[in-house]
Amino acid sequence: MVNVLLVFALVSAASAFHLSGQEEFHFKSWMAQHNKMYSMKEYYNRLQIFAQNKRMIDKHNEGNHSFTMRLNQFSDMTFSEFRKSFLWSEPQNCSATRGNYLSSNGPRPDSIDWRKKGNYVTDVKNQLSCGSCWTFSTTGCLESVTAIATGRLVPLSEQQLVDCAQDFNNHGCNGGLPSQAFEYIMYNKGLMTELDYPYTATEGICKYQSQMASAYVKDVVNITAYDEMEMVDAVATHNPVSFAFEVTPDFMHYHQGVYTSTKCHNTTDKVNHAVLAVGYGEDNGTPYWIVKNSWSSSWGIDGYFLIERGKNMCGLAACSSFPVV
Repeated sequence: MVNVLLVFALVSAASAFHLSGQEEFHFKSWMAQHNKMYSMKEYYNRLQIFAQNKRMIDKHNEGNHSFTMRLNQFSDMTFSEFRKSFLWSEPQNCSATRGNYLSSNGPRPDSIDWRKKGNYVTDVKNQLSCGSCWTFSTTGCLESVTAIATGRLVPLSEQQLVDCAQDFNNHGCNGGLPSQAFEYIMYNKGLMTELDYPYTATEGICKYQSQMASAYVKDVVNITAYDEMEMVDAVATHNPVSFAFEVTPDFMHYHQGVYTSTKCHNTTDKVNHAVLAVGYGEDNGTPYWIVKNSWSSSWGIDGYFLIERGKNMCGLAACSSFPVV
C-alpha cells in the first residue's frame, strides 16, 4: 500500500509540473544516449529537471543570440548540483596574482589557433565530478608550452596537482589557480605524466616521484589583472594561456557560437572555473577567444567553446598566466 501511494505521489508531482509525453520521450532517448538509470523516485525528479532544462534551451535557441545551447551530459542536473560537482567550491584569491608580463609591442595576427600551428595541444580531457578544472588548465598550458619549446607533446598529470599542490593555496577537488599550480611545479621541480600518475577524480595521498618527472617550470608569468590585450599578445607571440572566469547557468548547456552573457560578473571574486585559451579570432565583427574546456569532447564544440573577447567577459581577464620552461 505504501509503494502504491509513493508511485501515486510521484505521478501526481510529475503531472503538477505539466510534463508532456513528448518531453518524457526526449528524456528516455537522452537516458539511452548517456547510459543513465534511476530508481523510480529519482526518475521523476530527474525528468522534471530535464524538462526544465530543455524548455530553457529551446526558449534560448528561439531568440536572437550569438550562441546556441543544447542538451548534454549535464541535462538532468540543476545548476546548483552542477556547480557543486564541476566548479570551485572554495573562493580563489585572483587578486594575489601580480602582473609581470612584458608585452612584445609588435604586430599581432588578426587570428591564431595553436591547434593548427603544429602538434601543440593535447586532446580534450574530462575532469569528471571533481572541481579540479584548475589542474586541467595547468597541464593543458604546460603541455603546450613544453611542446612548443621541445617538439614533444606529452599529456601531464592532473592527479599529482590534486594530491600534492595544497601548500600553494590549492584545494584539490574544491578549486585552485593555475598560477599557483605553476609555482608548485617550479618549486617541486617537476610534474609527472598522466600515464605515470593517472587521474582518479578524487583527492588522495601524494605519490610524486621526482625521478619520474617529465615537465618542469623555470618561471611563472602572471598577466596584469584585467589587461585583455596582454592576454592577446601572449597567445599571439608565445603560447596558449590559462585563465579563469565565471560560469553561470546558461553556459552549462553551451553548444556553439560566441558565448556572451549579461548574467555573469567581471570581477575576481566571482570566477569559478579555469580553462585554456588556445587562440582567438573574429566572427561577423565579434572578436572571440578559442578555449579548451575539461568537460569531455562531447560538450560544446568538441570540448571547446568561443567566448567574446575584449570585454573581460565573465571576468576572464582577472587572473591569467602561463609557465616558462
